[in-house]
Amino acid sequence: MPATKRNLSTKVREMIRAFLELFEDILKVASRLFSPNDDDYPETGVQPFLGDIPDHQHRHSSW
Repeated sequence: MPATKRNLSTKVREMIRAFLELFEDILKVASRLFSPNDDDYPETGVQPFLGDIPDHQHRHSSW
C-alpha cells in the first residue's frame, strides 16, 4: 500500500475514533442530565417569610 493511502486511512481512523469519543462524552452528559435526582438536601417544605416588609414612606426615591 502506498504511503499516501496509509496516511489517509490512519487519519480517517483517527477522525472516527475522535468522533466516537465525542459521542461517548455527549452520552455521558445527557445521561447525567436526565438521570434521577441524587441531591442530598433535606426536605424543608414551605418556610415562612420572617423579613421586614418595606414601608412605602421610607423608600428610596432613586428606585
